[in-house]
Amino acid sequence: MTEQQSARKTSPAPEPIRWFGTSWVERGGDYRLRRVLVPVGALLAAAAVAVVLKFGVDGVRMSDAGGFVYGLLVAAIAVCSCLAALRMWKLLTEGRENLTGWMAEEKSLGALFAIGCVGSLLAYFLRSLVEAPGEAVKRASYDQAVQAYERRQAGRTGRPDRKRKA
Repeated sequence: MTEQQSARKTSPAPEPIRWFGTSWVERGGDYRLRRVLVPVGALLAAAAVAVVLKFGVDGVRMSDAGGFVYGLLVAAIAVCSCLAALRMWKLLTEGRENLTGWMAEEKSLGALFAIGCVGSLLAYFLRSLVEAPGEAVKRASYDQAVQAYERRQAGRTGRPDRKRKA
């Protein structure tokens, strides 16, 4: 049997999700424990990043740069957090291949997403309360691959040599 034929006979493998592996398929094993630990970890990470940002903002305030600079910094952090949260939410609900426009930019907007990582972590936290982040996207593609596999395995029914010709 060739390698292609043996590949055809195996069912499609699910793609792993970060922190969950492939436990999301059957929702067995330590899936429930991870569903509790992932949101807690995201919330703790968001709090830690917020503290670091607060130290930076307090440093600007103590430097007597002025109220305008301080307000501009706070507004920039808020805007970056909102944009990063929006991108993360769309990434987790629709998948990376459906990101378009500015959301698809990785390198040019890296600083924006780094500054706004509090928003990203909070979006990740909220999404992980509903499901494993990215599970809906992975489940849809996995179910589609399984259905295609089952259709291929079903093959033809009947006798093709007895088909009527029109």
